[in-house]
Order: sequence, then C-alpha cells, then structure tokens
Amino acid sequence: MAQEKHFFQSEAAELLKMMIHSVYSNREIFLRELISNASDALDKRRIEVLSNSEEYGAYEPQIRVLRDKENRTLTILDNGIGMSREEIVEYIGTIARSGTKEFLSAAGRNGSSSAREMLIGQFGVGFYSAFMVADRVELVSRRLGATEAWRFESTGDGSYSLEEATLPECGTSVKLFLRAAGEDEKDWVDEWVLRDIIRKYSDFIAWPISMNCSKWKDGAESVEDEVVNSRKAIWSRPEGEVTEDEYREFYRHLSHDWQEPLARLALNAEGSVNFRGLLFIPSQASFDIFMNEKSGGVSLYIGRVFIMNDCKDLIPEYLRFIRGVIDSEDLPLNISREILQEDPRVRVIRRSTLRKIFSSLRKMLEGEREKYEKFWSAFGGLFKQGVIQDRENAQTILELALFRSTFTMQPDSSENAEVKDAEKDKKSEWTTLDDCIKRMKPEQEGLYYITGRDASALRNSPKLEAFAEKGYEVLLLADPVDEFIMAQNSEYAEKKFLNVGSAEVQATGESERKEAEKKLDGLQGAFEPLKKQVMAALSDVLSDVRLSTRMKSSPACLVGDENAVSMQMEQLMRAMGREVPVARRVFELNPEHPVVRRLMSMAGAGNAETGDFISTLYDQALILDGGSLPDPGGFARRLSRIMDMALGENSKPAP
Repeated sequence: MAQEKHFFQSEAAELLKMMIHSVYSNREIFLRELISNASDALDKRRIEVLSNSEEYGAYEPQIRVLRDKENRTLTILDNGIGMSREEIVEYIGTIARSGTKEFLSAAGRNGSSSAREMLIGQFGVGFYSAFMVADRVELVSRRLGATEAWRFESTGDGSYSLEEATLPECGTSVKLFLRAAGEDEKDWVDEWVLRDIIRKYSDFIAWPISMNCSKWKDGAESVEDEVVNSRKAIWSRPEGEVTEDEYREFYRHLSHDWQEPLARLALNAEGSVNFRGLLFIPSQASFDIFMNEKSGGVSLYIGRVFIMNDCKDLIPEYLRFIRGVIDSEDLPLNISREILQEDPRVRVIRRSTLRKIFSSLRKMLEGEREKYEKFWSAFGGLFKQGVIQDRENAQTILELALFRSTFTMQPDSSENAEVKDAEKDKKSEWTTLDDCIKRMKPEQEGLYYITGRDASALRNSPKLEAFAEKGYEVLLLADPVDEFIMAQNSEYAEKKFLNVGSAEVQATGESERKEAEKKLDGLQGAFEPLKKQVMAALSDVLSDVRLSTRMKSSPACLVGDENAVSMQMEQLMRAMGREVPVARRVFELNPEHPVVRRLMSMAGAGNAETGDFISTLYDQALILDGGSLPDPGGFARRLSRIMDMALGENSKPAP
C-alpha cells in the first residue's frame, strides 16, 4: 500500500509548534509518557487475553527501552495490544481529541514554561511530548489478532505519513530520532540518565522495563538487556507478604532518610473511590520542615504511574511531614493540579486518608504513649497548625494534641525515693485536654491556660499562685501557634478556655470574690496616693493599677483586659511584619506583700524615692510576663540606686 499523507487539525499543529519550540526544563517526562502508554497497552492486552485465552494463547509481557548512542535514537517497544490503522489515525493523528483546546488554554494561562511543562501528558498529549527531544518520531504498531502493521511518521511540522509495515508480533514501537543535546540538556541516550528517569517516574510499573545496558568484563564492553524498574509497588501487596526490610527500603527510597520511620500506615479503600497507599511518619523532623513548605509530602500515583510529588490536595500542609504514596486507578491519568482541586474523587480520598491518619495517631496515643510523645516532640508544633488551617477537623486535632501543664511540670519530689521506684513513678511532661478535664475540680470554671515563651518560666508566673493554692491545673502554652489556637477556639468538649493572664479570670469563687473585694475596698484610701504616682509615671503603658488577691508570694504582675492582645501575640505579629500598637495593661499589686505595703506607706508620706521603686517593680513584672525592657539602661541605674540604698541601710551599726 502506498504511503499516505495526512495533516493535523489546526489546533494540533499549534500544539506541536508550542511543544517543539518552547523551552521546557522538565523534558524528561517524555519518557514517563511513552512508558505509561506502553504499560496501558499491556494492561489492555492482558484483559483481552483473559477474555479470549484460547484464541490468543500465552505471551511474556515486556517493555523495552533501546538506546543507540551512535545514531542518537531511542526506541520504546512493547508487546501490548497494539493499534490498527484506524486507531492510529483516531488516537495519534488527531492529538487529544477531547483535550487539545483545554491544553492550549491552560498553557496560555500559565505563561511561563516552567508552569506549562507540567501540563504535558495531562491532557492526553503524552505521545507528542516526544517532540520535545526528537526531530522525528516513527511509530510502528500491530493490533492484537491482526497480521498487518502500520507505520506512522512525523517531524512535528503539522503533518504525518502513514503506510503499511511489518512487525513480528503485536505491540508498538516508538522510535525517537533525537536532536543534538544542548549545553544545559541531558543526554537522552546515556544509560544512567535513563535509569534515573525510569526509577523516578516508572519504578512501580507492573510490567518489567528492560534496557540495553553496558557491561564490562576483562576490559571489554558488552551490551545486555537488564530490567531497570523494581516493580515493587508494595502498597498494592497484602501487608503479610511484605517484609520489614522491604518496607524499610521503600521508605528510604521515598524519603532519603536513613533513620527508621516512627510509624507506618497502610491504606486500602474500596467503595465509591478505590485507592491504596502506604504512609510513613518519620522519627524526626527534617531540618527545613518549618522553613520549606515543600520539604515533604505524599506522591500521587495512578495505576502505579507516578504523577506528582507533594500532592497537597491529598494531604494538608500541617501533615507535610508524612511521607508516602497514594495510588488510585479511579483517577484519570491526564489529571492536573487544577483538575485535582475540583475532582470530587480526590476529596473522597483526602477525607478517607485523614480519617486513617487520625485513627492511627489516636491508637498510638492510647496504646504506645512513649512513641506518641516522640512523635509529638518532633511534629506537634506543625500538627497543631491544623486547628487553624483545617476547621472541619479542629476538634479532632485538639483531642490528639499534647500540652504541658502545672500538673505535668510539678517539681520532682521523689529525690529521696528509692531508685527502683523513680522510673516507675516518673510522670510524663505532656497531657491531653481530656486528661485535664478528668482532673478538673468540681468548682473549676473551665480549662485554665497561660501563654508565654517557655513552659518552665510560665510555671513560675505570679499569675498562677492563686490557682496553684486552689489545686487548679493550668495549661502552659509556650508554642507560638498556641496563641492563634486559643484566639480561634473558645472551648473544648463544652469546657471554656480561660486565660489566667486576663484581668477578668480569677481562681476564686463568687463568695470568695465578694469577700476579697470587701477587703480591698478597705485599703483603697491608703492605696490612692500610690495609685496616682504609678499612673503618673506609667500611664503610657498602663490602663489601670489596682490591688489584687491573685498573687500569694509575689508583689506584682501584669494582666490584660478582656479583649487585649497578649504580649506574646504582639511580638509574634511584629515578627510577621505587622504593625501592632502596644496594648496598655493592668498593673496588679499584692497588698499582702511587704514591698507593696512599704510603697503604699512611702507614697502616702510623699517620699521622693517612691518613683524608682515603682518603675523597678513594673520592669520586674514586665520581664516575668515575657516582655522586653524599653530602657534597659534606665532599669540598671534605678536598680543600682536601690541596691545602694539597701546596702547603705544594712551597713549602719545596730543600735
């Protein structure tokens, strides 16, 4: 039969021109597309043979990659189902019948070549990605059950030829006549370049991919076919058939982490959407986990074919420390990031995966507490961000969250205990909110918390003294994200979150408050001169100064009004580049403390030195609250004068 000349439709010609002449940095995906096509052809032949085994007989499925360095050609062969003349015209000659317009539109929207390159193969034009590296492409295919074969050939100029050919068996051969490699381009006939590409994109293809590889023996080179893909899609195998060594090797392949993973999660969902997966929780965080949002993630495969790394549509950012694979044959192979966001099947996979992760973490929390605390120490700060980012699962994340509290960080009183009991009675430094609720006193009004930079420092805050006396547990929230969590969550399990740093939150009950107020009212006359002096000196940073029963052993502390931004939140927002006005705070003084009583006496007598004492006491409260001194030099001078007075007083001879 004579050679036929055909022309692509105008859109296809435009597409070819764009692919050939645009500069793509990710040209290597041409091999992924051609191997994926070969794998699909083998899948189709397997199905047809199963249905008609007597007619077609046995065969050995294979994909071969043949490289010819001398002639700069690369050939991808398969013995799959093949194509008839009509199928070549329909599937190859018309280029992405249903996707060409969408491809061109998307490529136009994504201006830069680095963005457009990811669309190759995602709109059914995978075969034509070959023109990114080849001047000419020759395809020969023979349909299963047919005796004749057909040759398709094109230089990507908007036309192609078609003629009858010969092929020993059914299948398809795609031969690429490669362009000369540029300075910044990989050598597409180099054995190790091809190995790396196949391992990256097609390692888990079910069929063996063999390549003619160089072998050296006694100084002489020979060429032998070698299978270059592992084919070990262990996520699709029953767990009992996979060894721990295989899981370990697979984890290292995914993460390049030579530490043992902390936990492994197998996914196997059947229903409206079928998918499998294998996820790992590392034992430690990578050094850039908080700086680089693309530092990890889960890879998406479709029918064992690699599609993309770090698929955020499957795993949210607050779980980006998880490594693994999710594979679903229900998704189309031509899916893109834009389509992923809108595909309802992807949302089903995401919800099911999240449920599995939460369930596994809950099981670890309840049954392997030590392991869970190791997980929390490594990733808790990142995991808690989900309370803000994922409002649908915020309460579940809070249920799984660990916190330090005044209960977990009590001083170790077992110094005199026997050594054999020390480890047995050792208390964890972490607690859950549910455990806090179990320990709540009947009269307790809610879950008390305090925020700051360091849990140990928070435990010694003057604001906790009355709560400690009552035996009320207080959460010590020293993680920066805790500020935002409390700002967006008013309660957990019907228990209100109450900030002990707020002027309105007290440890006393109603009757005790009334009694305390009555006592403080009786001191207002003696306190008034000191109050005037404090406000005169510090009115730019204070909204009020008042006597309080909040403290038991400390002289003073700073608290915020009900809606005031905490000092830590101010600092966080400034660190984020936002301008935040300084919130004026309430300066609370303990009337039972000898320093405060002396200051009241000095202010009532008009003592000129009262100002130094007032400012120094305020600076002390500011430091305890995690603030920074606006004038460290002034603080040092005032403290020196006070020390001089104290030392001078103590150096006088006894009467």
